[in-house]
Amino acid sequence: MRSRDAVRRAASEVFAGDAKQSAARVSVLANIALTGVKLAAAVATRSVSVLSEALHSGLDLVAALMALFAVRRSRQAADADHQFGHGKFESISGLVEGTLIVVAVLLIFWSAADRMISGRVHLSRPGLGVGVMALSAVVNIFVSRLLFRVARATDSVALEADAWHLRTDVWTSAGVFSGLAIITLGRQLGFEEAAHLDPLIAIGVALVILRAAWHIMRQCWDHLVDRSLPADELEAVHALLRQHYPQFANYHRLRTRKAGATRHVDLHLVVSGKQSVADAHALCDHLEADLTALLPDTEVMIHVEPEANNE
Repeated sequence: MRSRDAVRRAASEVFAGDAKQSAARVSVLANIALTGVKLAAAVATRSVSVLSEALHSGLDLVAALMALFAVRRSRQAADADHQFGHGKFESISGLVEGTLIVVAVLLIFWSAADRMISGRVHLSRPGLGVGVMALSAVVNIFVSRLLFRVARATDSVALEADAWHLRTDVWTSAGVFSGLAIITLGRQLGFEEAAHLDPLIAIGVALVILRAAWHIMRQCWDHLVDRSLPADELEAVHALLRQHYPQFANYHRLRTRKAGATRHVDLHLVVSGKQSVADAHALCDHLEADLTALLPDTEVMIHVEPEANNE
């Protein structure tokens, strides 16, 4: 039974690893294309909001490359130097991605503030920017949906961080699209002052990006400092153990954490002093199987104690 479970788990891990790498590659290719198109549009339109979007996509490309590296590295088996596996490479990747987003926000703020203070807001061909932003939003909707789907199926922090990058790109592209459309319409109506909306839109883009960075960095930091599993998952573990009370006397020292997509659960199980080693071992196997079914990709460690020695 255990050998069949091991085979199924190994097959599942291989499938998840392939799916994560494929999704990461799609993200890399999409971001290469969008970064190039947005940079060309920024030069042609001289728009700081389009430039902020090009910078955003450039950081998304860096993030996608890091996610691709992280999912490849995290799926490697445990070795002598990393005996608990390589799952935290995903968390490190997500934390660095969040830091890069903060850097991008500061650059966008600086560029937008400079144009607002100096009054140098001279756009050319804003309609071109409208078309590029529409294209960007459509592409990122499809790619972010793919990444979110694979991230949820494989519990990948790195892919989820990458998906959030692209999802914020959808929102910000839509905002820049709307602003440039208003500027284009204003020009046709002879209202040139509408161009001053451009740096304001860029600041709005930066604020949206900053919120996404905070979400990503907080989640990855929790993994790196071995924060316990979320309250709902922890309660589910307690509920499962309580269901098995007739088979053991008590449990204590329950500890949980997460590294990448892998959860770790360990506890001390108190059994009757009259219970044989074989029976206690079988009970541990049963609990491990139930916990793994409850929370996929979970490593379980159970220390058995005789009831008489329980303090």
